[in-house]
Amino acid sequence: MTLFEEFKRRGLIAQLTHEKEIEELFNSEKFSFYIGFDATADSLHVGHFLQLVVMKHMQNAGHKPVALLGTGTTMIGDPTGKTDMRKMLTVEEINHNADIFREQMSRFIDFSDGKAEIVKNGDWLLQMNYIDFLRDVGRYFSVNQMLTAECFKSRLENGLSFLEFNYMLMQSYDFLHLYRTKNVKMQLGGNDQWSNMLGGVDLVRRVCSGQAFAMTFTLLTTKEGKKMGKTEKGALWLDEEKCPVYDFYQYWRNVSDDDVINCLKLLTFLPIEQIEEMEQTLSGEKLNSAKEVLAYEVTALVHGKEKAEIAQSAAKAVFAGSGNSENMPTTTVSAGEHNILDLLVESNLAPSKGEARRLIQQGGISIDDVKITDIAHTVQITDFVIIKKGKKIFHKFLVF
Repeated sequence: MTLFEEFKRRGLIAQLTHEKEIEELFNSEKFSFYIGFDATADSLHVGHFLQLVVMKHMQNAGHKPVALLGTGTTMIGDPTGKTDMRKMLTVEEINHNADIFREQMSRFIDFSDGKAEIVKNGDWLLQMNYIDFLRDVGRYFSVNQMLTAECFKSRLENGLSFLEFNYMLMQSYDFLHLYRTKNVKMQLGGNDQWSNMLGGVDLVRRVCSGQAFAMTFTLLTTKEGKKMGKTEKGALWLDEEKCPVYDFYQYWRNVSDDDVINCLKLLTFLPIEQIEEMEQTLSGEKLNSAKEVLAYEVTALVHGKEKAEIAQSAAKAVFAGSGNSENMPTTTVSAGEHNILDLLVESNLAPSKGEARRLIQQGGISIDDVKITDIAHTVQITDFVIIKKGKKIFHKFLVF
């Protein structure tokens, strides 16, 4: 089975510019490709992780990944999927974020001996003269055609700044630059980047009379089409300081029955035949075994096998009823009485006191399998107490 065929069986491929030619390219030669990552935060999140998984599949097959860190494009901000303009970051903030991205990517991608490369588009974009850019690049873009792109159409009613309108041109120029300087033949990315990627393919054709390709991958969504990787505490970050390993593991352990097989296909390196067998033979309660496999595999890829095993054993201890694992998410508190609302908010079991009241009133909070029904309830903590939210979320409050 070729890599292209495996991508199809895993359901990874969303759109391609030239399907026949791309399949032939996969089968006939080893080539360089790139994926862009704008440095908008101080950690990668699980949406980025899907792109890293794709990069690793490609690298394992002998192709060369070029990871482009958007130290230039982040100065502008991609309007795709946004209802208003992104927060403007300083050069220092962007470079700091890019350095963290570089470190996190190195856990997954082998950058030794020229097997992969990291570049920053600020190295060429920030040095460009704007008039030259308009003459050399802008003249190839039709405003009428740009306005039909989904990334712009969705913003026209709420307001699209001229700053953001330049983003497509800049991303397209990135492809042209990498095509010229590093013989990069293909851009890969999430399906929400399709319009921007088409711009790059067309620019290479117009400027260099060259053939370049683009292929987008399925976004990580639920069966209902909702984006995955969002928790009550925010994005599902790859940095364990922003998202503890146990919480990360539990997210995948708790995915819906409808989504577990798809996540195994998209996010793990388990043989596709093994996953397809699970798809055919597991249903109902038996899908819990697939969820445990998913949680362990993804956590091991992101945080290492040792931490994945610790999170797995902690989860099993909790679900077995012992509820006393030292690896459970923990908040330290002073000895004495504490209001239940304060504990829920302090531990992020609830984002606000209003939400904490709702959880209690709906019977969603319990201690020692006893539901808490009084929003004025106080909890006496002398050593530790474990609060349970719903059926699957546990949190330990430990006296410091």
